[in-house]
Formats: sequence, C-alpha cells, structure tokens
Amino acid sequence: METLPFRLGLALAIGLLVGFERGWRERDEPDHSRTAGIRTFGITGLLGGIFAALSQAVGSSAVLIAGFISFAAIFTLYKMREAASEVDFSATGLIAGLSVFALGALAVVGDMQTAAGTGAALAAVLASREYLHGMLKRLTWTELRSALILAVMTAVILPLLPNRTIDPWAALNPREIWLFTVLTAAISYLGYIAVRIFGATRGLVVSAASGALISSTAVTLALGRSAKSGDAAAPMAGAASLAALVSILRVCLVVAVIEPTVLASIWLAAFTAAATFAAGGAILLYRGADGAALEASHRSPFDLGPLLLFALMLAVVSVLSSAIALHVGTSGLLVTSALSGAVDVDVAVLSALRLVGTAASVDGVARAVLAAMAINALLRVAIAVIAAPLRFWFPLLSATLLALGLAAAVFVVTISPPPF
Repeated sequence: METLPFRLGLALAIGLLVGFERGWRERDEPDHSRTAGIRTFGITGLLGGIFAALSQAVGSSAVLIAGFISFAAIFTLYKMREAASEVDFSATGLIAGLSVFALGALAVVGDMQTAAGTGAALAAVLASREYLHGMLKRLTWTELRSALILAVMTAVILPLLPNRTIDPWAALNPREIWLFTVLTAAISYLGYIAVRIFGATRGLVVSAASGALISSTAVTLALGRSAKSGDAAAPMAGAASLAALVSILRVCLVVAVIEPTVLASIWLAAFTAAATFAAGGAILLYRGADGAALEASHRSPFDLGPLLLFALMLAVVSVLSSAIALHVGTSGLLVTSALSGAVDVDVAVLSALRLVGTAASVDGVARAVLAAMAINALLRVAIAVIAAPLRFWFPLLSATLLALGLAAAVFVVTISPPPF
C-alpha cells in the first residue's frame, strides 16, 4: 500500500481536498478569473509528489528544492496579478498552494499518515474561515490572555521544570506539580467556555452546572445570595445540588486522568452521592422552578495570581501529606486530605493521588479523596448557612447529608476494612 503509485495518489488527493474547499469558496467567480481552483490544487499536490519522487530517484534533494522554488515563484507571480486585479491583500491562497506542494512531497518521501492528516487539517482550517473570524470578533482580551497564559504554562514552562523530586520525602516534583496546575487551569477554562456557549442567563440549571465546572463553592454562594434577595429558594437549592453533582463528576474526571486505579475504588460511592444530588436537585427544581437564572460569578477563565497560589498550596500540601503518610500512615493522610479539602478540593485530591504506590496504598488514597470531597461538600453547606436563608440551606443540607450517608454506606460495603 506504500508503493509509489499509492503515494502519488495520496499527493493528488491532498491537492483535490484543499482544491474542493478553495473551489467551493470561489464557485461564483467567472471562469479563468482565479489563479487556482480544484484542478490546479490537485495538480499542485501531484507535482510536489513527482518532484519528491524524482529527487529520490536521482538521490539528490536539490531536485525537490529547485522544484519547490520554481513552483513558488510561478505561483506567487500569478497570485500577485490576481491580487492586483481584485485589490486583494490576503495571502491565504498563496500559502495554501505552497502547503499543498509540500504535503504532496511529504506523501511520497515521508509518512503517508502524517501527510494525509495534515492535508485534512489544512482543508478544515481553510473551511473554518467564517467561524474563526466570528470567534475572533467575539473574543475578549481576558479570554485571549488566559488562553495565552495556558499555552505558555503548557508549552514553555512545563518542559523546563525538572522531572524529579527535590525534597527528603520524595513528594515535591516541580514538573508534576505544574502539570496538575495546568490540568486545573484547563478544566477552569473549559468551564468558562461552557458558560459562554450555553449562556449564564439561559436557565438556572445550565448556569449552575457550567459554573460548577469552575467553582461549585462560588456557585453555592451566589445562589444563596440570590435566594436571600427574594428569589425562589427551592429551585436555587436544587441548582446548588446540581452544582455539587458537577463537582463530584469533575473530581472523578481528574482522578480518571491521573490515577485510574483510585477511580475503580471510589466510583460506586461517588456515583451514589452524585445520583443523590441529582435526584434532590431535580425534586427541588420541579417544586418551584420559575426560569430564574444565576449570573456568572467568574468573569475570567482564570488569573495567574490564583494559579500560582494554587501551585504553592499544592506543593505545600503534597509535602505535608507525604511526610505525614510516611510517619503516621493512612490515618494521617485522611486528616491532611480532610483539612486541605476544606480549602480546595482539587489541591486535596491531587496531593493525595501523588502518593499512590509510594507513601500510601490505592485504598488509602481512595479514602483520602472521598474524605476531601465530603469535607468540601460540608463546607459549601456551612457557607450557605452563613450567607443564605433557612429555606435555601436546609434543603441543601438534607441533600448533602443524605448523599454523604449513602456514599459512606456504599463505600463501607464495597471496601474492606471500613474507612473510619
């Protein structure tokens, strides 16, 4: 399947694929009014493949280089004439033509799958012009800045950090800590995108659930304040229950990515708690939903300051958890996770997951993760008691206690020995 005819056929196919997009976009133009359409792009891909094959045949890359330079000069000349005639300053068509030639050559002398995938990606990017331009017009500076920060965190800072522990307890791995920070930032950004897509004012359920992807505690506080101001308390409490459901799912997603073996130990208990919150939320919403909406509590996907604070907290808690687990055992890890879970459930969960196979067993870490989630859920209720009226926090307290009780019962039955 990788003989020369098939490779040349792929080179032609790449050109035709891009040519279809270019031809469709200019389908209303008169004949012979454009430099390249479906046939020209198809031939361009094939031409790149032919020059690559000739280069292989004579054993000299100079043939391919000369062919690319010659094609680039001729194609650029025609595109300049077309641009002057139409007063067009776009270089997209020129870059697309050069890319098709190069991909045709790659299909012959390189990896066929890479060439095919890149050709499809090129066509997709060209076809997404209206969508990308529309997205750019809707994009705010805060969103762009956050995306750039996330890109720098991932592509620049992460590879530079040492991938080894630097403390006596073998807990502080700079690259690992930063990787968890990047993961948390990415989840926050996805939550922000969900808010932008669905809209924070389109409904109580959507706004609470999408906001909980960023912070279920902040959502609970905002809902409690809304209930205190006179809005229907029952549906607000139901939305807070759904936010708790999303918080559980978010933690399970993190656990599945970082340490799937721990998820195998907690999924049944977590599912029980999530199902309880879902049922309670649905009942409360059904009792009095009137179309109220929660205003988005987060105007920014994330900020650098809180992210750096998160990384510092994660580093400190990771070292403390490892040191306590090594000297005290699983009971110490439970206490540490519970205390840190009151501050930030993600910090508690991530610091506990790092100890699997080193300072703690899978079951011990599973108990620590569930303890952090339980304490965080009770903290949300405590905030609701302080900031919201009785008719809001009492239903939320009832749903929380029922969810935690059922989850604990399921965990005790399925995991031996009991966690407490």
